[in-house]
Amino acid sequence: MATDAAVSKEGLVIPLIDFSKFLDGSPQEKTATAKAILDGFQTAGFVYLKKHPIPADALRHAFARSADFFAQPLEAKQRLGWTTPQANRGYSSPGREKVTQLQDAAEVERVRSQAPDLKESFEIGRESDPAHRNHWPADEGGLRGFRSDMNAFFDSCQALHRDLMRAIALGMGIDEDYFAPYVSAADNTLRLLHYPEVKADVFRVNPGQVRAGEHSDYGSVTLLFQDNRGGLQVQSPNGQFVDATPIEGTIVVNAGDLLARWSNDTIKSTIHRVVEPPRKEGKEYPPRYSIAYFCNPNFDSFIETLPGTYAAEAEKKYTGINSGEYLVQRLAATY
Repeated sequence: MATDAAVSKEGLVIPLIDFSKFLDGSPQEKTATAKAILDGFQTAGFVYLKKHPIPADALRHAFARSADFFAQPLEAKQRLGWTTPQANRGYSSPGREKVTQLQDAAEVERVRSQAPDLKESFEIGRESDPAHRNHWPADEGGLRGFRSDMNAFFDSCQALHRDLMRAIALGMGIDEDYFAPYVSAADNTLRLLHYPEVKADVFRVNPGQVRAGEHSDYGSVTLLFQDNRGGLQVQSPNGQFVDATPIEGTIVVNAGDLLARWSNDTIKSTIHRVVEPPRKEGKEYPPRYSIAYFCNPNFDSFIETLPGTYAAEAEKKYTGINSGEYLVQRLAATY
């Protein structure tokens, strides 16, 4: 099945895939779509999905509620502050998190002090977790219904996550439900992101300044919903960064480090970043909003090399690892 390209530059080709063909197409269309998704993850580490099951009005509403949250005074948001890597819930003020590939705490702090990420975020985990509670604002005023709206959007993303993992399994030629026991708990994170308006000369004065630093994601896959401002870039095979331009009605989906490890590196977890937007509007760049849904295997899952990605034991690149322990280790280096 031929697929269109959402991005094609510098040797990086990110396919634009009609996901309805996997959900509602013929058996042949379903299989071809699954293989196209897997191929995108194996070659680029990214795909764009169109005709996905999350309605446009639900997405517009989620972005509006995100703007409602970030419009609060800083002190109100800080009362909901992010606490620990184990919980990974709550508000992070601009400059607190520094996304990077570095894992040494001192080196991360050095980079953070030179060019802090120009963003704030709010992390939401599964509501049913008895060990870690979400940090919700009071259900009143402009944030009335925020909690129920975000939980509903979390559930919609989780349903898509399950469908995507079925597609990956089918594309790999293993049982379509292979991943079902690994994604049943919804140990995922819904992240609301706000990149505040910023003076255009910030990027000129500090050439290393970005809105979010170069990084790969940690888990299995990430669903990224962008507004139309732009700034997301993906690293091409030749090392150049290429604009992942927003396409209305699509979701950008990328593979994470744990899925790459799980697949014996047959799937790529590709470096990406958020930089100076391509459009300059006067002396300031307007705010940018995005929503990321970070998908993970259940935190109690033990992740071992997937069948079909090696012929002999000696070809396994990684030993098995507990999903939750791995993710906490990665988060601890970021904050």
